Amino acid sequence: MQIDLNFNDSYKLNEVVDIPSNYFENSSVKKLDNIKVEGKLYYDPEDNLYADVVISGNMVLADDISLEEVLYPFSIEYNDILDENLKNNQNTLDLFEFLWENIVLEVPLKFTKVTNLSEFHGDGWKLVSEEENSLEHNPFSELLENFDKKE
Repeated sequence: MQIDLNFNDSYKLNEVVDIPSNYFENSSVKKLDNIKVEGKLYYDPEDNLYADVVISGNMVLADDISLEEVLYPFSIEYNDILDENLKNNQNTLDLFEFLWENIVLEVPLKFTKVTNLSEFHGDGWKLVSEEENSLEHNPFSELLENFDKKE
């Protein structure tokens, strides 16, 4: 979606956009559509293009533990100069590029909705939480205590 930047006062955005799947095919995002963009574009007194927008929607991610698809709602407030998104003498803004650059920053590095880790076990292994891990006896704890005393 291209926006013509030859406007006088400001350009109001109230769009629902579907990001093409090729934008996120190499990411942890499984689905991303019906992204709502509200706000405005305007030029400041120094002729910089500003965006004052809110980007919101839902992305579907793979749960890091169960690998099930999980709905992850997000909302981004963007108030900044857009000149870095524009090429020299360019009179249009590619809304897909702008949206994707900001949405990808909201994708969590790790995301899970699993609360009961005891469901995940197998032959000779089990998934434990950080709390369980810290409660178990660490064979190196005595060495670490001695190391701390020497300093």
